Amino acid sequence: MHSIDWHNEIKKRESGFIKDLQSLIQIPSVKNQEQTEEAPFGKEVRQALDFMLQLGEKDGFTAKNVGNVAGHLEMGEGRELLGILCHVDVVPAGDGWTYEPFEGEIEDGRLFGRGSIDDKGPTIAAYYAMKAVKESGISLQKRVRMIIGTDEESDWQCIKRYFEEEEMPEAGFAPDADFPIIFAEKGIADLQLTISVPSAQEEAAITIESFQAGRRYNMVPDYAYASMSVNQQLTLFLQNYTEYIKDNDLEGSYYIDRGMVFLEMRGMSAHAMEPDHGKNAALLLAAFLVTEAVDPAFAAYLQFVIEQFEGDTRGERLGIAFTDPEMGDVTVNAALFRYKKGQEAQIGLNVRYPASFSFDQKMDQLKKELGNISLTIMDNSEPHYMKADDPFLETLKRVYEEETGEKGELLSIGGGTYARALKKGVAFGALFPGREDVAHQKDEYVILDDLFRAAAIYARAIVELAGKKE
Repeated sequence: MHSIDWHNEIKKRESGFIKDLQSLIQIPSVKNQEQTEEAPFGKEVRQALDFMLQLGEKDGFTAKNVGNVAGHLEMGEGRELLGILCHVDVVPAGDGWTYEPFEGEIEDGRLFGRGSIDDKGPTIAAYYAMKAVKESGISLQKRVRMIIGTDEESDWQCIKRYFEEEEMPEAGFAPDADFPIIFAEKGIADLQLTISVPSAQEEAAITIESFQAGRRYNMVPDYAYASMSVNQQLTLFLQNYTEYIKDNDLEGSYYIDRGMVFLEMRGMSAHAMEPDHGKNAALLLAAFLVTEAVDPAFAAYLQFVIEQFEGDTRGERLGIAFTDPEMGDVTVNAALFRYKKGQEAQIGLNVRYPASFSFDQKMDQLKKELGNISLTIMDNSEPHYMKADDPFLETLKRVYEEETGEKGELLSIGGGTYARALKKGVAFGALFPGREDVAHQKDEYVILDDLFRAAAIYARAIVELAGKKE
């Protein structure tokens, strides 16, 4: 095939690559509530989509905006279509960053910023791969299309809408996970548990007004707070909280405002596909409150939270624990906590499960077990996998092995990528084996040399999959 040194081609374009990545990171494209027809997920998200479409137009790609929620950049010709599925929305920055989350600061070869590895860095790597192939003058026998989504971190409305209007690629990859190749992704379900809370009968030493934690189903909550009226021994209560924080080496605080006491707790955010990588702020605060004389209504909620989720991210206590030899464990991320005195209380769970897990049967069983706690399935995306001997997979595997000198193993993950939106799709990079996965965490970063290597691999893959056979 074509013997171009793609590493060298990317190297020539490094300064533009970095500049474009920083510009994209500087758009705080977190989905928000201020939604209009022009910007269905908020103006910054729309701005990030426009940035990519304008960049592509400037470089001579065919650009198309689909309903202001997705778009594509296309090159090449032919009937068949190769898809590269990326997204430009990001999860909220969260707290505790050392670097500005929306600046793209560079230190020691690392570029820091929300989205640097998930998924703005890999998006720019795939973009520069397409640009290098286009500018090399290699003729393609297929069309190559970068499909850009803007709601991947939430509900995937963007990609649903896109494929209602646009054609499905014959095959494609999502640069939004790990190298070598992810051929299997777990199912992902968001569940809401609703608990009826009895109204407080008698006066308690501590009456909880509110307990809240979590922003998204797919993140471990890194902040929790509770507001309460403390009717007895306030000094002792606050002293206990201070000691609990100190003894357990935690980051927490309290303040008093208009007679109400507010406790705050900071944990550590992580991606829901492996909740053990984070520290759940809600569970850390609950573990303190369960030792105090709280009102019976909140005590019942608290008891359920502690019994079911403290120290258990595998669904053992819920009775849904399961392991598949190829795709691994069921994981449970206790993500959202909403309690207000006198109202129904909720817990939002993100459950990831392998293909051999009988989801419907297990959920029916869980509904029965929970009794008067109601379970609602808010969303369920079924597991996705490809046959290991598919020629498309074999090409990607060979490209990876020849470009890196490493074995192209097939992996299974708990994360969900746009690969599952394709009939024939895999996740392909951009995180190399052995690298720390900091997606959804504070101080998210990408190693620039790794991104350049990924771009070279993508360029070679595009040519192997879509180039004219000599």
